[in-house]
Amino acid sequence: MEKNFWLERWEREEIGFHQNEINLHLRQYWQELHPAHGSEVFVPLCGKSRDMLWLREQGHSVLGVELSAIAVQAFFKENDYTPHRVAAEKFARYATDGIRILCGDFFDLGKGDLAQVGAVYDRASLVALPPEMRERYARHLASILPPATPILLITFDYPQPEMPGPPFAVSVNEVKSLYREHADIRLLAQLDVLAQNPRFQERGLSRLQENIFLLTLRNF
Repeated sequence: MEKNFWLERWEREEIGFHQNEINLHLRQYWQELHPAHGSEVFVPLCGKSRDMLWLREQGHSVLGVELSAIAVQAFFKENDYTPHRVAAEKFARYATDGIRILCGDFFDLGKGDLAQVGAVYDRASLVALPPEMRERYARHLASILPPATPILLITFDYPQPEMPGPPFAVSVNEVKSLYREHADIRLLAQLDVLAQNPRFQERGLSRLQENIFLLTLRNF
């Protein structure tokens, strides 16, 4: 999937993946990570997610990465923030009140960018990627995070032939395959959510499940 796909989605405001409300699973399961108060939380492919506001309210600093400048600017504008912007070689850096967003390509991130990260929240990142990119994503994420970092990961699972992604179907077995070399994996919940998602019913899905994981990177 090319970068232009997502850039054009934001330009055309085709952002059905965006949630206006704070994610219920984030509220319910965040403490399973035992995050230290004040620790930095990394939100990959963050868009203009309001979940970053909730994480900030819990006392965390927040670091997001997002490809679309439209999404980044919309986040700050819609939440009445005036960020300080600094252009660098690979990223434009926006920052204000404990929230920083790097505008650029996730795969350009290095260890130095995430050196202070204490936890990760991935609701819309892994499921946004087609199969051929997911292994690269998981490998890169694991390689740039500090050892023992916990990750709250939320995925969708449904019969992929019934609907083209994104969001893509990512099964429990695929999560285990992607991360078993890098992390300890704990499945926190499996939820049948088709009835709560009429837009997916309209797209023809016969089954829709959300899986919530706690991944803990190993100490190496």
